[in-house]
Amino acid sequence: MRGNGRRSARSRIKSSTDVDELDRRRHSKPDRKFGKNGIGDQSFIRILNFNAKALLGLVVFSFFIILFLILHLMKPVEDAQRPRVVTPFPAPKIMDLPQFQGEHKESLYWGTYRPQVYLGIRARKPQSLVAGLMWIGVKDGRYFVRHVCQDSDELSTYGWTHHNGRDFGHQVLIDHGMTLATSFLKSKEDGSGYGGDWTVRIDVKSEKWSEEMLKSAHLFFYLADEEGNALSLSGDVLDIRENSLLAYGSRMDVGGWQLHLESVDDLEVHYSGFKTPHIHNLSDLVQESLGEEVRKFGRLQLPDASDNSPNILVFQISARIPFKIDIPFLSGIGLKSSRVEERLKSLTGTSLTRELIEKQKEFDNKFEICFNLTSKVDSESLVVGKAALGNMLGGIGYFYGQSKISLPKNNGLKSHDNFISYWPAELYTAVPSRSFFPRGFLWDEGFHQLLIWHWDIHICLDIIGHWLDLMNIDGWIPREQILGAEALSKVPEEFVLQHPTNGNPPTLFLVLHDLVSGLKRNKFSVVESNDISSFLERGFVRLEAWFQWFNTTQSGNEMGSYFWHGRDNTTTRELNPKALSSGLDDYPRASHPSGEERHLDLRCWMLLAAECMHSITELLQKENGLEKEYGLTAKLLSDFDILNQMHLDNAYGAYFDFGNHTEKVRLSWKEVRAGNNYPTRELVRETLEKPKLMLVPHIGYVSLFPFMEKIIPPESWILEKQLDLISNRSTLWTDYGLRSLSKTSSIFMKRNTEHDPPYWRGPIWINLNYRILSALHHYSQVDGPYRDKSRIIYNDLRRNLIRNVVRNYQQSGYLWEQYEQKKGKGKGARPFTGWTSLVLLIMAETYGE
Repeated sequence: MRGNGRRSARSRIKSSTDVDELDRRRHSKPDRKFGKNGIGDQSFIRILNFNAKALLGLVVFSFFIILFLILHLMKPVEDAQRPRVVTPFPAPKIMDLPQFQGEHKESLYWGTYRPQVYLGIRARKPQSLVAGLMWIGVKDGRYFVRHVCQDSDELSTYGWTHHNGRDFGHQVLIDHGMTLATSFLKSKEDGSGYGGDWTVRIDVKSEKWSEEMLKSAHLFFYLADEEGNALSLSGDVLDIRENSLLAYGSRMDVGGWQLHLESVDDLEVHYSGFKTPHIHNLSDLVQESLGEEVRKFGRLQLPDASDNSPNILVFQISARIPFKIDIPFLSGIGLKSSRVEERLKSLTGTSLTRELIEKQKEFDNKFEICFNLTSKVDSESLVVGKAALGNMLGGIGYFYGQSKISLPKNNGLKSHDNFISYWPAELYTAVPSRSFFPRGFLWDEGFHQLLIWHWDIHICLDIIGHWLDLMNIDGWIPREQILGAEALSKVPEEFVLQHPTNGNPPTLFLVLHDLVSGLKRNKFSVVESNDISSFLERGFVRLEAWFQWFNTTQSGNEMGSYFWHGRDNTTTRELNPKALSSGLDDYPRASHPSGEERHLDLRCWMLLAAECMHSITELLQKENGLEKEYGLTAKLLSDFDILNQMHLDNAYGAYFDFGNHTEKVRLSWKEVRAGNNYPTRELVRETLEKPKLMLVPHIGYVSLFPFMEKIIPPESWILEKQLDLISNRSTLWTDYGLRSLSKTSSIFMKRNTEHDPPYWRGPIWINLNYRILSALHHYSQVDGPYRDKSRIIYNDLRRNLIRNVVRNYQQSGYLWEQYEQKKGKGKGARPFTGWTSLVLLIMAETYGE
């Protein structure tokens, strides 16, 4: 239909040819007829001229009327044909606010926004110039190309020891005896183009001097143009002693640009040029090029050859270890005041060294002002705290693309695909893990921003604004953002589709709650306060839609009850069907999913959201009844008696989910017939007892959500029971943090399928330990009979968490996704510098209000 719309529009514009015909007639000689006096009938000519002018004006006017109708009447037709799930929310974008334009936008234009590679630089623009680093690593006497962050490379450590999120970062990577220190610096000087200049310093050293293969290093620095623009080499042979220029080109955004290489060491430089629309497989192109040279000539070097009009240039830089190189990128070349030599000098050599030292001092000073750790932790913890922040900020990425949204089988659309594409969108976001999860996750992001807002409120608002602008007309936001080919290449196919019936914990309300509280306590500067208020004013309609989406689509059968949609009630493979949308994946829920379920954690998330919306309506002085509506919802969800009626087991003094459940479920090996009728064995779920509606008796993180939300009155006996559950070694307590699931649970540390090891069934997670600590800190500050007990448990838990995270970092070089509950060893993804970075706020004892 859209195609038909365009064709009809073209046919209606045909009237422009009539204008041409009128114009032609006006300028041709008239067929004069003479009257009695031998003078042509000039009255007729005047009438003709008048009519021509009038007709011309009428046609032009009609053209614009028709064009207006086409644009405005066809749009509703198109919108009517577009499924609601891929229709953007009909409100002004948050990112169009003035505070995100101008200097702010330009200051964040360039950055290390490609967290999935060991060092990657790009602009916050859909089709950008992209830069990055590869190198040849050595393991067991064999060469391997390093580029994309992956565990199989077995680096001893990698990560940003310092990063300010804007114009400076320092990273250390240790690869089997070879150490690469990479520094990134941005500069905006007179003569530079939009976004300024940037430079990379790479310092290579080795501890294994005796090994011949580690006496030299081969680095590969590349530049690629995603728009496909041709990049130009400075010459067929590259000799940086004669000329530091490697490549040059021009783009609409930054103008003319140059890439240089400078070093006082003896370097050998080779290159390859590629023309391809894809850059996510660049590692393969480089390996193939190197392999061909090795086979033909027995040399490990690029061939000094290029495709015609290449949009990717790769420069191989080889030298004896140790050596140091500076690679500056200059923009705005060709302007009269471009000052190339001065700018080049400031981004290389001793000038760069001084600037990097100064930037590190600035980072350290701001770190102490923001977190005030000197009197709270030892020097080893201080190093880990800086690495936690540096990796969080250095892991911020920029992505552009279209999410794939799952479609129901009977969707009524002509397409035979099982998905439909979301609209093209950009996302600026932190990521949980550069190796395993280098993309945006909705519920992770709220935890990320709890840390980031303390460091840079404007980066925080920018990120939240990008997320809220992804909302569709129903108020739904896809929970996992897999945008662009690079991001897609890291995701197994079964996790790509996003399901519009499924939510994710609305953790952005955690940080919004902090910001509103800070405004009320005058914690921000005048400029910051104004920007936060403008943000909330513009974003309010989206936040309201988001709240209403949860309140309607995830509501349960009883007033004030909610349950996570998306659990599989037909599975025969899972011991306990996962609730992926909850963020707690395999945490045990009712054994048999149904609409009767009441999920305790979602109820508490909705309380947080309602309280936050109520505070925002008060702050913005909304007078249309919304304040009262959100206040009543918050009052209902915080009602202690109703909570206890729905979720409390008096015998345990513990809170549980409710649903159709039996404990008598197990996985058993069964012989089944596979393809070609061959027998095979599989773990299949068996139910040995008919389920019934009941509280689901599994003590763990979910049980503590009312405690985390501080719903329990400080004088209640139930609070003491919560403290006992927390501090009991037979349930949740370990010397390394609180287990996610009690040892008394029938599903404790059990696999969910043959291929799914326990995830939220015992291991220690920092994000919810942080929230539990926040509640302990609260109850240790308010009057009540359990104040002292809360303080003792708080101090012990905080000390255990910090000690274990720091110990693992010292031993392994990483922050981890989770920690093993027996000995506290790091497990899962590494580095996991998403919510595990909250250890810094634990060190600082910063928990919000």
